[in-house]
Amino acid sequence: MIEDHVVRGLPVVVENTRPDIQTAQVLDRLGQALDLVARYAPARFRRLRHDFAMILVQRFPCRAAYVPDRHAGLIELTFLAHPDITPAQVAASIVHEAVHARIDRMGIRRVDGREAKEERLCRRAELELGLAIPGADVVVARARDAMALADQDVAPEIDWRIAGARVREVDERSGTNFEAD
Repeated sequence: MIEDHVVRGLPVVVENTRPDIQTAQVLDRLGQALDLVARYAPARFRRLRHDFAMILVQRFPCRAAYVPDRHAGLIELTFLAHPDITPAQVAASIVHEAVHARIDRMGIRRVDGREAKEERLCRRAELELGLAIPGADVVVARARDAMALADQDVAPEIDWRIAGARVREVDERSGTNFEAD
């Protein structure tokens, strides 16, 4: 089911294809993450309205992404709903994708060989947020680890067809692969 919402002043579209996940819980966790951005990175929070036309919440082959043709920040449904994922981790993913969005909105197009530079800018934003949020050690460690990777590893090539097929396979095995209405 696809539902439109507003969370902390931002338009949110939830495509919940998982009957085992409550949309209200996902929206609450998204709100918690946005609250952290607002509190610990207020300038970044204010820019979110310019960076994203909306936030999409749906199944996807990675935890978050920027969807340029929709100017949307995407947060993966099960990542957002997972009880072991902290609001700080979700907040870091939002900030990360907002950097991609800002670069896109500035009209800077991806050029082969510069992906790693852009990815490190995103990780630096995650690191800054993680350092500001008390107890966000997992965010800090992940950002630092990623920034230390070689260029081909910090911005690896992804075959989205294969990644999407793996998500569908997982959902089918668990009996939760339902198409949205």
